[in-house]
Amino acid sequence: MTSTNGGLDSRTAWITACASLAVLTISYGAPLIAVMALKPIAAELDTARAGPAGAGALTYIGGAFGGIVAGWLSGRLGVRWIVMFGGTMVAAGLVVAASGGLFHLYVGHGVLMGLLGNACMFAPLLTYVSRWFERNRGSAVALISSGQAVAGGLWPPLIQIGLDELGWRRTMMMFAVLVAIAIVTVAAIFLHPPPESSTPSVGTRGGPRRNPAMTGLPPNLIMITLMVAVFCCCVPMAMPMQHVVAYCGDLGFASQHGAAMLSVLLGSAFLARQFWGWLADRIGAFHTLLCSSLVQATALTGFLLTKDQAALFAVSSAFGLGMAGLVPAYVIAIRECYRVEEAAWRIPLILFAGSLGMAVGGWGAGLLYDRFASYLPAFGAGVAFNLVNLAILSLLVLRQRGQDARLATA
Repeated sequence: MTSTNGGLDSRTAWITACASLAVLTISYGAPLIAVMALKPIAAELDTARAGPAGAGALTYIGGAFGGIVAGWLSGRLGVRWIVMFGGTMVAAGLVVAASGGLFHLYVGHGVLMGLLGNACMFAPLLTYVSRWFERNRGSAVALISSGQAVAGGLWPPLIQIGLDELGWRRTMMMFAVLVAIAIVTVAAIFLHPPPESSTPSVGTRGGPRRNPAMTGLPPNLIMITLMVAVFCCCVPMAMPMQHVVAYCGDLGFASQHGAAMLSVLLGSAFLARQFWGWLADRIGAFHTLLCSSLVQATALTGFLLTKDQAALFAVSSAFGLGMAGLVPAYVIAIRECYRVEEAAWRIPLILFAGSLGMAVGGWGAGLLYDRFASYLPAFGAGVAFNLVNLAILSLLVLRQRGQDARLATA
């Protein structure tokens, strides 16, 4: 696929990346309404918190399965049409979710917003933007994968105003109009075909490149290992993201403070993600993953140790810092290890495993809260999953260093 709109790492490439960030920022604002309204929805529908928390889990599950097909289709039909379709489906999902009870909430989030909506944006856009960059690929992927973080920093205070003034159903309806108009317009104007790579890049010629990033393991074994690792890091990642507002309410904080804490968490993730992308361009994906996971595990432990409001703001900011580097670094790891032709299906597979982890973490935290009437067991389980992730990443880094040493003496 050729393009006259600009080359690799060009001004056009960065405009395309910013447009993709805008699309993801808007699309990821949609599921935040159910997160912000977790307690009001549970009260109105007379259900436990695991009920509305399941809507967020279904969004991740739907997006995980749909992303594999959407990534494949975007390579054949072009990303523009896939994203425009996805934006329409997210808007339809909000309308359905606001129109009835728990069943409508699940169909709107799982089928329309997840399977047919966000699935058509996150994985396809990550792969698409990675093809616009060579030297600054890590920074560019980090930028657009910040869509969820930007959404979390931007939308919660505005959504809270809507919830207070209009209620959760009308807030969903109004956001649906914004999604339908904005995403279709941005995609139609800015999402052009990417240029062909004119120079060999990491993992873009021949078979999977035999380099230190391959760690000396068979390519498919690396893929399986990375999928297990991303699942284990995304389980704890989802817990504060989906439950920090409700957790603040349980501690007696005002709803505005809970919304502000979620904004701090995801806003700091956006700012930190640019640092992690810069770091990945310099030290590689596996070392970046290990550092980021260690920060996330440390910050998650902080939720177990304090209930002070000021301290929790600091913990939330640190958690955003840690989680920010994980998803983009997994994408860069795939690009380091495999041909560009394989990225269209390998990146969605990695995101599939991560989305399943997010679903398990978000829903599981609600389930554990309903069982123990406390979020502390959920946060404890999250720390355990994070430690497994650290063990896997440590093994990969050690094997990479061993491969480095063998190549240096060869």
